[in-house]
Amino acid sequence: MRGVLWMLCAVLSFAMMAVAVRELLRHIGILEILALRTLVTLLLVCTIIARHGFAPLRTRRFPMHATRALLHLAGQWCWMYALGALALATVFAIEFTMPVWVAILAALFLGERLNRGRLVQLALGLIGVAIILRPGLGTFHPASLVMVLGSMFYAGNMTFTKRLSATDSALAVTFWMSVVQTPITMIAAAPGWVAPVLADAPWILAIGAGSFAAHYSMTRAMTLADATVVVPIDFIRLPLIAVVGALFYAEPFDPMVIVGAAVIFVGTYFSLSRERR
Repeated sequence: MRGVLWMLCAVLSFAMMAVAVRELLRHIGILEILALRTLVTLLLVCTIIARHGFAPLRTRRFPMHATRALLHLAGQWCWMYALGALALATVFAIEFTMPVWVAILAALFLGERLNRGRLVQLALGLIGVAIILRPGLGTFHPASLVMVLGSMFYAGNMTFTKRLSATDSALAVTFWMSVVQTPITMIAAAPGWVAPVLADAPWILAIGAGSFAAHYSMTRAMTLADATVVVPIDFIRLPLIAVVGALFYAEPFDPMVIVGAAVIFVGTYFSLSRERR
């Protein structure tokens, strides 16, 4: 039950981040939003470090931390770009393809075998993407491909996280990610910087705190509960964000997005169930 509650917290945090990005994109560029998000996350991590000390931050794998941070940053840029161009539910549905790319990358770089469960996951994942995007039927938007690329970057990020978690703490992963990303995003955003107004403050805090809360909550959920319990809870964020998009942004409900995401979910759950057995 504790694992389920932590995963529900992660689901709400992801939804809050998406709304915050959509609101900030009205007059602030993506690079500046990334800079503000990273800065807030770094300040939150430093607050925790001040209470618990620097011991959890020790690492001998800084190059791997830096590579992971860059992959995550690229994925975040694609995610925010897609949020500004697509319906919220479509972005989240495409994001569910991440386990498919993780399986491929793990086979290529970690030597993990593509067993029957993962091959089924891969096949259903690609079918689900085709259902969501429906290329050639007049509903396709180029930003969808940007989000697919973002999911691949997220998959690379998860692959490196899996390797780092064997030796480094979750706090260290978050800290070094923020340390690498903050100067990069600040320098990149500087030429087009727009001074945030007071009304932006809650959204800036929401995206920074939401980023930290989402990743911490998901890590806790995975620690406390089996993946076959956690993954179905994560799927709740798709209908949740579809409702948010309909209520606050008048986005039309597309049932095929839910169908495609459900196909991807079935493949992921099948693979997890086989590996658990």
